[in-house]
Amino acid sequence: MSKKYKYLNNINFPSDIKKLSQSELKFLADEVREELIEVVSETGGHLGAGLGVVELTVVLHYIFNTPSDKLIWDVGHQTYPHKIITGRKSLMSSMRQKDGLHPFPSREESIFDTFGVGHSSTSISAALGMTVGSNEKAIAVIGDGALTAGMAFEALSHSGNLNKDLLVILNDNNMS
Repeated sequence: MSKKYKYLNNINFPSDIKKLSQSELKFLADEVREELIEVVSETGGHLGAGLGVVELTVVLHYIFNTPSDKLIWDVGHQTYPHKIITGRKSLMSSMRQKDGLHPFPSREESIFDTFGVGHSSTSISAALGMTVGSNEKAIAVIGDGALTAGMAFEALSHSGNLNKDLLVILNDNNMS
């Protein structure tokens, strides 16, 4: 990261986002978006998926206490903004390079990556599983295309029988 950003330069972890006012979150999201475009133009990768969740990512980390509260992404290439604000912004240019950042969530890479995923429909099931035997919150972010899979519906059905703190966010981007 070579640019001087008013907000993003001071964000190293989600706890730093909590120091901002709600009105400043929009400016942070704008800077995350700018950084995302710059990085992906250099490294390649999925740009649209990350651009579609910049504000959502900032707000989720602002509201919830990650990594204690588990944030589970259904499609790994949505996590680029998440990586930027969870301690990896200076390493983003190494993504898709030998020994660089993974292009998808990796539990070995960060405690903020609570579930390793590429393309799947497993976020709801994984989030529900993380709540069993725990008092922590779990947030599953699933796209409209991934919601069409049977595994996602089975997890929704199962979650109705358990009294757990589970939030499912449908990212309806009209791609299904």
